[in-house]
Amino acid sequence: MAEAERIIGTPEVGDDAQPESAVPKGRRRIAALLVVAVLAYLLDLGTKMLVVAKLEHQPPIEIIGDLLKFEAVRNPGAAFGFGEAFTIIFTCIAASVIVVIVRLARKLYSLPWAIALGLLLGGALGNLTDRIFRSPGVFRGAVVDFIAPAHFAVFNLADSAIVCGGILIVLLSFKGLDPDGTVHKD
Repeated sequence: MAEAERIIGTPEVGDDAQPESAVPKGRRRIAALLVVAVLAYLLDLGTKMLVVAKLEHQPPIEIIGDLLKFEAVRNPGAAFGFGEAFTIIFTCIAASVIVVIVRLARKLYSLPWAIALGLLLGGALGNLTDRIFRSPGVFRGAVVDFIAPAHFAVFNLADSAIVCGGILIVLLSFKGLDPDGTVHKD
């Protein structure tokens, strides 16, 4: 094996102490991805259901004065309300992200990557659910946003999961860790 890279959990060159069972198993990483995705999705879905039931058509709830409020907003566009006429494109993008993550999962041997991709998957599923099932109709539905910091876009937990997953992917890439567990030392 090259000196510049190795698979996490595999023995170093000349290290015969680790048994073959120490090699990472793909199934464990896929399970981690699915657990994180399901948790992110259920938290997002549950909070949106609560917001629609209790907060929609009500005045905003101040959490930290004017700095942070909970305010029900239906957003047919992307972040900051951009692209309201392109809802179907955002739906297709979310569906594409889900397909890419599912295909990548077959080669997933890294727990940090499983967490990052699970966050992306759960967030994409959360917003895709809104785009498919919320009014005004299939593939044109508006996403329920409710976390409203001052001087920033209103967002939801799916958006937070997507951003956190994206940041984690960037950090893992900078550290040289690939989804298959390969570490690049350069």
